[in-house]
Amino acid sequence: MKGQIISRVCAAVVIAVVPVLAAAAGAFDFSFDSIDGGKIDMKDYAGHPVLVANTASLCAFTPQYDDLQAVYDAYKDKGLVVLAIPSDDFQQELANGEAVKEFCTANFNLTLPMTTISHVKGPEALPFYQWLAANRGFVPGWNFNKVLIGADGQVIATWGSLARPTGPAITHAIEAALGGAAGVGG
Repeated sequence: MKGQIISRVCAAVVIAVVPVLAAAAGAFDFSFDSIDGGKIDMKDYAGHPVLVANTASLCAFTPQYDDLQAVYDAYKDKGLVVLAIPSDDFQQELANGEAVKEFCTANFNLTLPMTTISHVKGPEALPFYQWLAANRGFVPGWNFNKVLIGADGQVIATWGSLARPTGPAITHAIEAALGGAAGVGG
């Protein structure tokens, strides 16, 4: 009897969560809390490619913030959005959003959109990352994993921490998503 009750409760939870993720047809169905206050609504970026990176201030890959900003600067006028999602899932983020924002401004002069510190993996992951896991099997394995979302809201490609945002794999994919517009080094 106890096993049947637990089984029914688990089934109810799965039934309740799966339609929410399935109902999300694409990345533009999600929103995030902005580190500046307010919301970042992905619907505002519909029709534009978006490069999303989970970030951390105390990681060996943190210098990639410079690359993310360079990509943003090179392609933003052509339509690209770069979104940073700070996360402490790998225990390498500062204590709060104010400290993250101050660190990124002082050390990298970041002007690209950034969310509040958020979970990117596990049961507390943002709905966006739950959608990525459910639909693409993509879960960040470390900080500075990247996801390129196409203008239609679908995933074009994903990369791990070692792929530099200014590297050819990512910039060629961005240029293709922008219809061939050259940017970094182009």
